[in-house]
Amino acid sequence: MFPRLKVCCISSVEEMRLAVRLGADAVGLVGAMPSGPGVIPDERIADIARAVPPPVMSVLLTSAQSADTIARQADAAGVSAVQIVDRVGPAVYARLRTDLPGRSLWQVVHVTGPEAIAEAERVARHVDAVLLDSGDPTLDTKALGGTGRVHDWRVSRTIRELLDIPVVLAGGLTPGNVADAVRAVGPFGLDVCSGLRTGGALDADKLAAFASAAGVQRLA
Repeated sequence: MFPRLKVCCISSVEEMRLAVRLGADAVGLVGAMPSGPGVIPDERIADIARAVPPPVMSVLLTSAQSADTIARQADAAGVSAVQIVDRVGPAVYARLRTDLPGRSLWQVVHVTGPEAIAEAERVARHVDAVLLDSGDPTLDTKALGGTGRVHDWRVSRTIRELLDIPVVLAGGLTPGNVADAVRAVGPFGLDVCSGLRTGGALDADKLAAFASAAGVQRLA
């Protein structure tokens, strides 16, 4: 089973349960980042991950680029998947396959332009899924997610058509644009954070509207 809706920036067990009840089959737990929303302490990540009901996936978002660090974070968190939000080399993926057997590996590719196509093809050989987001790792303070910006869905569509592994679309998705995004890109899954929040909290009405517009089935 691979998730078709991942609700990111989950900050509590209560938010996780709300997300799952309204259709999420994966929840994103954000570790330390150079910028962006949703960062929570490692201890809380582990607490939430322990409470996630199978078969829902718990996904650690990490900005680490060292295989040792990523493996330690994932083991301490007890998550079922790791989402690497910055660039790493092939040796890191190989080491993680050894150190994290049975864990799903996702790699974020930030769609800053057509150059993202070659990057997606490069990393797809090493991971279980590619997530297309709207950050920019070349900035002085890296933007690695949670920007609330939409990128060029034409590039995302090209990537989705080229890859043989699941492609998850992120970046500025909201209840108002997700149907257009699905039609434009045809992604396997969707990832959403800031577009579902009001005053910093996960908004049940926005999540229900998002899931409905995206065609996601509610669990309850």
